[in-house]
Amino acid sequence: MRPHAIRYGPGYLALALLLIAPQAVAMDAATLPAATAGAMAQAASPQAIAEYRRKLREYQEARAAFEQEASAYWNSIAEKRRGRNAKRRDRQSIALDDYVLTQPPVYSGPKRPVDPQPSPEPEETPRQRKTIPVVADLLKAALEHFQFTPQRPADEVEFKRAYARVASAAGLTREQAVRVYSFETGGNGNHDMQSGLSASRPGSRAISTAIGYNQLLTTNSVELLAEQGHEFVQALTEKAARLLGAPRQAMDRKIAVLKRMVAYARSVPDEWAQHEKLGDTPQGWALHAMVLDIDVGPLLQTHKLLTSVIFARAKGYGRALSAAELEMMNLTGDGTGLDMVTMPQPMREQVPTSNFFQRGGYERNPVAIRNNTVAKLLDVTDRRMDSNSNLPGAKDLAAAF
Repeated sequence: MRPHAIRYGPGYLALALLLIAPQAVAMDAATLPAATAGAMAQAASPQAIAEYRRKLREYQEARAAFEQEASAYWNSIAEKRRGRNAKRRDRQSIALDDYVLTQPPVYSGPKRPVDPQPSPEPEETPRQRKTIPVVADLLKAALEHFQFTPQRPADEVEFKRAYARVASAAGLTREQAVRVYSFETGGNGNHDMQSGLSASRPGSRAISTAIGYNQLLTTNSVELLAEQGHEFVQALTEKAARLLGAPRQAMDRKIAVLKRMVAYARSVPDEWAQHEKLGDTPQGWALHAMVLDIDVGPLLQTHKLLTSVIFARAKGYGRALSAAELEMMNLTGDGTGLDMVTMPQPMREQVPTSNFFQRGGYERNPVAIRNNTVAKLLDVTDRRMDSNSNLPGAKDLAAAF
């Protein structure tokens, strides 16, 4: 990025006047141009500047000490995580001392002081927001790149029924599906609900590409199509065999498009970073549009949760996952989530949530900060599920099972 150019405005002129000989500064302000007189009036006194510099040194020293402490803490978090991963590979049990048991340091020093000296104003360059595609963008991309428009439900209950059929057939319980829906959508979300957008908040903006009953990201859709796409094609093929006439033709065309999408998702290595990169393209947006389709959308949504269940079983976790535990895996990723899920209750009471985050992610997550142990985080998740499960959308989904 090019550095901003400096505009020589009144603030710059005021600084320059401080360097003029005392007798020149003592000149009658009435004889000066208005702009010059105004600049002199803005100039900070030497005492104010000295006090600012003293406070700045105190702030910088305190901040440097905090950063040293924080860096050591988050390095120990990473080191403990590597140790736990190594133990799991060797099928060794995880103990309490395999976690960092103290909470992250919190900066409590002085605030950065305000510079009393006017500073040169940089030329204002509009901040470029990263483009976050919304539903209209996904539909446009699907039409342009795959000549396809997802089949939307006649109403929300129709989508809920389709979702419930797929989830039940996959082995998810009504409690798991409804409570995850309640947590992710607030208990009233539609199949096309996008994170950050709300009809009740005019002017709201999408904050991510997360869409649907359990809020799939673009990357999730790409990864699911790459890894489970053949199962989705098979499911639609079996459904097509029971159709005739125009519905059969429409389903056959959808299957052909789905096969092309699966092939495109598999055109990159099966790695999250590669799927994320592909998902950040118009073609990736087109793949994500399938989360809106009445046939494919429930498969994508269900399999996002089902992969977590399968992962837990493969790692030897035989007990059924509670909805809150499943949500932890849905939110944080299977490996990290399972780390919390497999933890005995006494350890959950003691292990800080910081053990399952990178520093940046933790510091941007007020829920994890306020509920700063595994037990507290699971508890607040359960309580939110309890509350939201009583809302109309959640009740409609429960009735669909």
